[in-house]
Amino acid sequence: MGRPLGDLPAVEVENGAGAADLAAALHDLGYRSAAVLGGPEGHRTGEARRAGFADRFAALGGSVTTETCAFTRDGGYEAMAAVLDRDERPRVVFAANDVMAVGAMAAARDAGVEVPGDIAVAGFDDIVTLRDVTPSLTTVRLPLVEIGQAATRLALAEEDTSGDTETHFRGEVVVRDSTPPLHEA
Repeated sequence: MGRPLGDLPAVEVENGAGAADLAAALHDLGYRSAAVLGGPEGHRTGEARRAGFADRFAALGGSVTTETCAFTRDGGYEAMAAVLDRDERPRVVFAANDVMAVGAMAAARDAGVEVPGDIAVAGFDDIVTLRDVTPSLTTVRLPLVEIGQAATRLALAEEDTSGDTETHFRGEVVVRDSTPPLHEA
């Protein structure tokens, strides 16, 4: 899912915009310090989400730090462990995908840090697995089925005669129990 390659059509997810919307929602809930678990350097999706979140959160007056890591559950776990080792912990952690957020929540649990009491966590994608995660995870919901259908239609089309070679999807912020309203000084 990315920009068209040459004349090839593509499905585009507005990753940066969705992450920026999440940053604004968390700021509105009272969060003023954040860490971003952004995935590895050079990963387009991770970089777009990391930049979208960090730019908006900082523009709203919040402080943001970032951790690079694998775009996996274990990457989220390791990056969260690094965040928890800091002298000054952020109040909320944004993982660039829900799988990383699940790893981050496991790292917090293993360190005896309560989510959301001690640190809040948010993710991106709204994967089905989140139905089994406690507390329920705040995330950016992507219409994953519709994205897959659009990609399939593009891949199976013999020729695109509409002139519209891109299909854009923007996520929707879903606030859940992992990020309760907070009022920091």
